[in-house]
Amino acid sequence: MRWQRAARGFVTVQLAVGSSVQVGVDDDPERAWVAGLRRGDAWAFDAVYETYRARLYGYLARMTGRRDLAEDLLQEVFLRLARRGRELAADTRLAAWLYTVAHHLVVSHARSAKVGLALASELARAPEPRAAGPFEALAAGRAQLAIERAMTAMTPADREAIWLVAIERMSPQEAAAVLSVKPDAMRQRLARARAKIEAALDEPTPLMRSVR
Repeated sequence: MRWQRAARGFVTVQLAVGSSVQVGVDDDPERAWVAGLRRGDAWAFDAVYETYRARLYGYLARMTGRRDLAEDLLQEVFLRLARRGRELAADTRLAAWLYTVAHHLVVSHARSAKVGLALASELARAPEPRAAGPFEALAAGRAQLAIERAMTAMTPADREAIWLVAIERMSPQEAAAVLSVKPDAMRQRLARARAKIEAALDEPTPLMRSVR
């Protein structure tokens, strides 16, 4: 069973060889996915997994510093989605829901196993071997290294905040809700993270200006 975008406002769900159906989504596929998850449709879970797997893995790898742990936590995120999909509200924003679960798993694991959240040196490379990491794509050479070092030097809270806003393109308000902090606290975290990166680069970057 597979899904793909079709004409505007629809997704095509492949049910079997030579058999498919179009599902209206009102230009927002997530609405169809949520509706499908609430019904227990396997195709909806597959669509969400395909869309968010790599992004969630990158986030978890950054926050834990361990690829093996990131993979374990990633599987737990989707296990919880499978178990709770029928309980989702009709207006659930999937990105916020998934990252909230992922954040809580990171915090819970860090508390129980006393695992430090510092960025591992091996994560200066992208989590996916064949794909450049989001910050690695910003610039080459010394600028790239400066950004990675700045990320390493941040507190876990500041690193997580800048990741959600700069990489996942959440609004500061959405990121604050995911992390269960007040908007003022989120703005402070973003300001500290932005200052570290700009200091490392010696000048502002377009990406950092976008998260002011």
